[in-house]
This record gives sequence, structure tokens and C-alpha cells, in this order.
Amino acid sequence: MPKTVDYFFVNTSPYSYLGSRVFDALVEKHKLSVNIMPFNLIALFPKTGGLPLAKRAPERRAYRLVELERWSKFRGLKLNLAPAHFPVSSGLADRLVIAADLAGADARALAHALLAATWAEERNISDEATLTDIAGSLGMDGGALLETAKSSEIEARYEGNTNEALERGVFGAPCFFYEGEMFWGQDRLDFLERAIG
Repeated sequence: MPKTVDYFFVNTSPYSYLGSRVFDALVEKHKLSVNIMPFNLIALFPKTGGLPLAKRAPERRAYRLVELERWSKFRGLKLNLAPAHFPVSSGLADRLVIAADLAGADARALAHALLAATWAEERNISDEATLTDIAGSLGMDGGALLETAKSSEIEARYEGNTNEALERGVFGAPCFFYEGEMFWGQDRLDFLERAIG
């Protein structure tokens, strides 16, 4: 029976982007089962002490850019430090990933494409046509997935993911759980792999 990781992330998180392919490689290497769980991080901030980027101290915002540049070079990933379409709401994009997962499509590939759209391709993932196009580029029925993403069922699942994230102590993205233990941040994937063995 495969080992299972619960994967909480946000489609506008640069750190989710930086860790996405590394996590994919870990999944393939260890033949993991993944519960993919996009969630509404902004909704958690008032309850977990987080702040939207614009409300953070200038010193924190400045150092964030230094770290993002370091990590993008280390990961070998193109990353725009000031993308044209950030911040935007990731809600519909997040729900599109849930819809893809329920349809049996490769939801992690879609998530990575959405993350890359913001952080490397200057695309707006709050735009419906963009979402449809990105899903279609992966061989998915983007139009059908978008309609499903707008449904009350998917909205309820998204809200459920957000509530579960709060209950489990999540306060940032990405966040991984293995056997009840939390690993926060793309820079903790080495620790996650050690735990998996």
C-alpha cells in the first residue's frame, strides 16, 4: 500500500511554485499517494497571525525578494519577482485543481502549470479564459473543468480544505503532512523525504 502525503498549497504562492517539481520528483521516487488540497490561505491569516504581503513590514517584503531570488536560482526555475498578475485571487484556479482531481486528471501537473503561469509566464490565473487554456494545454477539457470548478460541490470541498488546514495548524503554503506530522515550506521537503524513508 502506498504511503500518503496530504499536500496543502495555494496557486498564487511563489514557494508552492518553487517546491512543486521537487515534490513531484519525491512522489515519483517513493511511489506516494497524494491528497491534493488547495486551500484559501488568506482566510487563515486572521486566525493564524499571518499578514497579506502588502501589510507586511518593508524589511520583511525586501528580504522575501532576496529569498525568492536565491531559491529560484537554486531550483533552476525562472521566477519573476514582481509578476504582472500578482496579487490576484487564486480561488477559481484552486477550485479548478480540485475539479481536475475529482475528474481523475493529473491535478498536480495542472497545479504546477497554474503556478508557473503566475511566476514565470506573466499570465493571469484569475481569468477564466486563461484557466481554460492552461487546462487544455495539458490535454484536459478546460471548459468542462471550469464549469465544475464553479459548482457548489467544489466550493464546499475548497472550504472544507481550508477548514481542515486551520484545524491541522497550517499557516502557510506549501504544507505537507505525512503520518500526522507537518512539514511547512518547500525548503522542508528534505525532511519530508527523510520521514518517508
